[in-house]
Amino acid sequence: MATAAEPRPAELPLPGGRKDAKVRLHPLLTATTKGPPGWFLREEGRLATLKGFGLRVPRDTWLTAPVVAFLIEHPGAGPVLIDTGFHASVAVSPRSNLGRMTSFVYKDIDMRAEQSVEAQLRDKDIPASDVRAVIMTHLHPDHASAIVDFPDATFVLSKAEWEAAADGGVRDGYVKSQFDHGFDYRLLDFDSNEANSFSGFARSLDVFGDGSVRVVFTPGHTLGHLSVVLRTESGEVLVAGDAMFMHRTLDEDHLPLMVPDEHLFRRSLREIRQYRKETPDALIIPGHDWEAWQKLRPVY
Repeated sequence: MATAAEPRPAELPLPGGRKDAKVRLHPLLTATTKGPPGWFLREEGRLATLKGFGLRVPRDTWLTAPVVAFLIEHPGAGPVLIDTGFHASVAVSPRSNLGRMTSFVYKDIDMRAEQSVEAQLRDKDIPASDVRAVIMTHLHPDHASAIVDFPDATFVLSKAEWEAAADGGVRDGYVKSQFDHGFDYRLLDFDSNEANSFSGFARSLDVFGDGSVRVVFTPGHTLGHLSVVLRTESGEVLVAGDAMFMHRTLDEDHLPLMVPDEHLFRRSLREIRQYRKETPDALIIPGHDWEAWQKLRPVY
């Protein structure tokens, strides 16, 4: 489907790589939402789908889910983002940014405008124009809502994700108005000869050519989902995104309600488990695990 954007193939490595570089990682909380347990951890039985959407599920049993993004400080490339979280307008009028149907899906949003990534960067004396690269795990609204705040950045995402989002719609979890801008989108081809295996992951790409920021292909939650492996002073960190909503997703093989491709989702989980086996000291950050999020340090 035609879009205002004209994405081009990514040319890696991106500028700014430094030999033996290590990055600093800042987890950024942009909002929280609530959802029935069956949405995050699929239930069994005839009414499982209805319960997953909250039918006759007491509100006091609903789970809190963080809506997050991440700031990477790279010694050569400068500030880099992983996802953008919710736009500040969601704090005032969720429907204006998310649309009618999508705002129905995201329940009980708790957000202040100053929680937006752009505002949090400003508090760190980082203008939005200084962000030259944004790595998108995928283009669902809780990850892509604030793309418009970074018009000067190069957005890096998988070719498969762009195709799924451009051809998809609200029923597929996408709000096109959030990403359908004439911005600089660069698409990663995980089927290319440049992709290689890395520590349990079948397909990976080195973003800056120095090993500090690697993207790994973890489809299933969406057809083009990717995760990010970072080398920090504290050790390796895997920003898993929605390849795993919670640690229970990984530990118990407990899938969420909505999975476009269950085979791919389970395959990605197996690769994350293999990564954990090969890198037991790595920190693995799931996409929407409130308990795990509260344990994170402000900076890695």
